[in-house]
Amino acid sequence: MFLKVSRNKKKDLTDEALLQRFRETGDINDLGLLYSRYMHLVYGVCLKYFKEREESRDAVISIFEKLATEVNNHNINTFRSWLYVVARNYCLMSLRSRKSEGEKITTMVNDPLFFMENSEEMHPIDREEGLDDQRLNDCIEKLKEEQRECIRLFYYKDKCYLEISELLDMDEKKVKSYLQNGKRNLKICLEAKNVTEAQR
Repeated sequence: MFLKVSRNKKKDLTDEALLQRFRETGDINDLGLLYSRYMHLVYGVCLKYFKEREESRDAVISIFEKLATEVNNHNINTFRSWLYVVARNYCLMSLRSRKSEGEKITTMVNDPLFFMENSEEMHPIDREEGLDDQRLNDCIEKLKEEQRECIRLFYYKDKCYLEISELLDMDEKKVKSYLQNGKRNLKICLEAKNVTEAQR
């Protein structure tokens, strides 16, 4: 059992001692202090893979959140070396997931059968022609904020589900749900505008 140690004295503890304290007490401050010693290392690894500062800063936070559960599942000899591997794997998994999402979209776009079979079912926003930009923008403005943001990022900024979930800090399933509901509401709005204009 550890005695209470002041924050100043904790700074003098070795990595191993802080790690052991966290495992014994579950005090997130001990893990935070240990992590702070190597945040620059983690940020450097993330920057190397992501090539973007903002995304790398977000990753540093996400990796720390993972540590609280990961630490107790591993036999760690040298925290610095282990943390480097965790950071590198996090970056590689993120990039792999993004690539996989991109490949799925590319496969879909390049598959003529997909468009032939689904052309009647396709949403107006998915079609290249025959859609009035002004009417579409009016309808997008009427969407709920989350739906509007997801629609704009997906269709106008070419962001994939993973990128949108990171940008808006929400689960990927919610992103898909907001996109689906947003497209449905857009279709209703656009159809209503067509009826209105036809009646004039």
